[in-house]
Amino acid sequence: MALKIIASMCSGCSACEPECPNVAIREKGGTFVIDPKKCTECEGQFDSPQCIAVCPVDGCIKKV
Repeated sequence: MALKIIASMCSGCSACEPECPNVAIREKGGTFVIDPKKCTECEGQFDSPQCIAVCPVDGCIKKV
């Protein structure tokens, strides 16, 4: 599975980008997007997805 950042909710704070161990998050048009081909939801690396843990906007990042 992969995660998705809801563009309309993303504040563009960039907190998630440096936390991704797979370099799956990048800036696009003032918000951030997750490359589903690279996203592993941090399985095998952390107990929970690191982008969700640091995102200041509740519900901005969802499982697809």
